[in-house]
Amino acid sequence: MADKISQEPEYESTFTPQSILYIFWAVALGMYLAMTLLPSWLPNLSASLAGAEPKAYWYLSRGSGFVAMTLLWASMAFGLTITNKMARLWPGAPTAFAVHEFVSLLGLAFVMFHALILMGDHFINFTFLQVVIPFASSGFKPFWVGMGQIGFYSWALVTVSFYVRSHIGHNAWRLIHFVSFLTYVAALAHGLVSGTDTSALWAQWYYWISGGSLLFLTIYRVAASLSAPRPAVRIAAESRDHSLKSSSPIVE
Repeated sequence: MADKISQEPEYESTFTPQSILYIFWAVALGMYLAMTLLPSWLPNLSASLAGAEPKAYWYLSRGSGFVAMTLLWASMAFGLTITNKMARLWPGAPTAFAVHEFVSLLGLAFVMFHALILMGDHFINFTFLQVVIPFASSGFKPFWVGMGQIGFYSWALVTVSFYVRSHIGHNAWRLIHFVSFLTYVAALAHGLVSGTDTSALWAQWYYWISGGSLLFLTIYRVAASLSAPRPAVRIAAESRDHSLKSSSPIVE
């Protein structure tokens, strides 16, 4: 009984392996169509993609990076509201979990787009191995680029852990989920130091609001966990109430 009380409710995945593959294939198809069809529709974009100094790849990487960061924030925010019970007020724990799972998968797809599209940029000249191997890049802030790569792999580890939870056990799954905080810190450091938009006021407000909201939810989660009665205390209280009811005389 203690195990049932101490563990959080478990929710089943709303995605099948096929649907997960569809998400990644859709992102890959969108990237391919953007690179092949848009230049014919927009000649100026064609010059930016295939000219002597193509800049569209860099812009696409910057934009998708902020999208991926926002999806990471949303995934963690919904995950924290589930564990600290705030999701019961809105939008409901099952809905929050479904959104949490979906944005995690979609965020990983956008991170892949964010990284792979840079291979078309002639200024950085990333190779495929430099994109996929942490700290393998050179020339452009290799350490902070590597922090972003570490963030991607840790995010992938946390996401995949849900689908193998029955094999690794609930405790190991919860332990792996703490890596989410490392993921966000690594992604935040990557964006702040290697991002070229950090000096912009809107980007600074973005980092402050997103990071501050997660900090608040984390503190609330810890405070709620510390203030909640321990399972043993709850069991003892239930046993005491049951014994009092059974021993009290019945008045007719």
